[in-house]
Amino acid sequence: MSTPKELRYSKDHEWVKVEDGKARIGITHFAQNELGDIVFVELPEVGDELQLNETFGNVESVKTVSELYAPVSGTVVEVNEELSDNPEFINESPYEQAWMVVVELSNPSEVDELLTSEQYAELIEE
Repeated sequence: MSTPKELRYSKDHEWVKVEDGKARIGITHFAQNELGDIVFVELPEVGDELQLNETFGNVESVKTVSELYAPVSGTVVEVNEELSDNPEFINESPYEQAWMVVVELSNPSEVDELLTSEQYAELIEE
């Protein structure tokens, strides 16, 4: 199962890529694999505030609806609009095409609390 080393991970299976004080967020390969074929995504809007560990949207698959939990706090500055028309990108490319939101970090130290690639790999092996 793919866990890119440059990313950080939440125990709720979101990934975070920090770039210039902003965090790009998506769900992991493991999460999309567990969900099955994704058919709908509900995401916040630009300007919305995300609070650490609070829900910020959901992903609907043919099997279930799963809530998305904010791995960091911040203001949404970008939303991947492509996912509205192409939710299957999450299954096809969870780390590249299927990022969900970019947030301006309000507390950058929260990133340090996230799992490393190795720690996340151990979590999903259990």
